[in-house]
Amino acid sequence: MAYNKPLAKKLRLINREKSNQPIPVWVTAKTLMKIRRRFRLRH
Repeated sequence: MAYNKPLAKKLRLINREKSNQPIPVWVTAKTLMKIRRRFRLRH
């Protein structure tokens, strides 16, 4: 990937990185393990 990236691409990558975080433990506990993972997780 290029070292210098356009700003729009950087912003998209930042947003994808944020959405790639695992869900908090309290969400799993509150839903009684019905929701264990984020559906939009990227590889």
